[in-house]
Amino acid sequence: MMQESIAALTAEITTAELNNPAELDAFRISYLGRKGRLADLFDQLKTVPAEDKRAVGQQLNTLKQQAQARFDEAQQAAEAAADNAPANPDFDYSLPVVPNALGTRHPLSLVREEMLRIFGRIGFAVAEGPEIEDDWHNFTALNFPENHPARDMQDTFFVAPVSHAAGAANAGTTGEAATGAPALPHLLRTHTSTVQVRVMETEPLPIRRVMPGRVFRNEAISARAHMMFHQVEGIFIDEGVSFADLKQTVYYFVQELFGADINIRFRPSFFPFTEPSAEIDITCLICKGAGCNICKYSGWVEIGGCGMVDPAVLENAGIDPEKYSGYAWGMGIERIAMLKYQIKDLRLFTENDMRFLRQFEAL
Repeated sequence: MMQESIAALTAEITTAELNNPAELDAFRISYLGRKGRLADLFDQLKTVPAEDKRAVGQQLNTLKQQAQARFDEAQQAAEAAADNAPANPDFDYSLPVVPNALGTRHPLSLVREEMLRIFGRIGFAVAEGPEIEDDWHNFTALNFPENHPARDMQDTFFVAPVSHAAGAANAGTTGEAATGAPALPHLLRTHTSTVQVRVMETEPLPIRRVMPGRVFRNEAISARAHMMFHQVEGIFIDEGVSFADLKQTVYYFVQELFGADINIRFRPSFFPFTEPSAEIDITCLICKGAGCNICKYSGWVEIGGCGMVDPAVLENAGIDPEKYSGYAWGMGIERIAMLKYQIKDLRLFTENDMRFLRQFEAL
């Protein structure tokens, strides 16, 4: 009876399927486990007559060794196959490689950094300031009269005024803290000229700075205007600075950015904080001077304003206008980007259309 059980179990062990981890685990439990069928046969060995125990015991030991050897061999083969198999056997490795697509820089960021690099090459360092400003730095220190239209809510976004103590702390050199004046109105800055005032108030002379940043004006959004846009302004103050120095700085910038053959003109203008003042025009790069909606069909595009810093502005910042002079300018980054990349609608910069943004390569 025992001999027949051993023969049957030998046949099962020899023919058992061991092709995957599940079958291997089932084989181990069924035949080699503490409660497996081989263990049952070893328990039955005590019922075998004494004269046959030795021979039967040897057969059982041989069968156990065979089962263990079969299991070990199948397990090693499975591990070797797993090491050599592809990570995903269902994946078609003949397919082309999927490119690792990188994101792109926003066109305004590209132009901003290029402008700062150009001015940096001639000694202008970057200065920045807060976007929420007080009346002193945005208007009064820059020589805006009390009745100037820019102070009206139709042109400027005002925010709730702070308490007098907080307003005085942020008022710079207004002198209002000592007079007990009402709380200062605060607003979203309408130009980065506010940073020019802060630099003139705090930094030693000579001053050579550029001020990039976001500004806000209460304007209708169109292809040529937006209520939020970006500027890069600059200022240079030292002894003996002239309008000729300003013109050479503008010529250098425009030629570095757009090319040496670009046409430039200065139109007389007026700004409260500069005297004399001028608008800077260049040939419209979109229509090449032929006329389009961006240049209002004139062939020229204004890229910014400039002028000599008004002596009153120097005095407001604590600088002696009898000894020092300076020039300043301001340019819209969106306007420069529209010309550089031949873009006809300013609204594209803020619409987050990926079809538009993907056209610009990262630096």
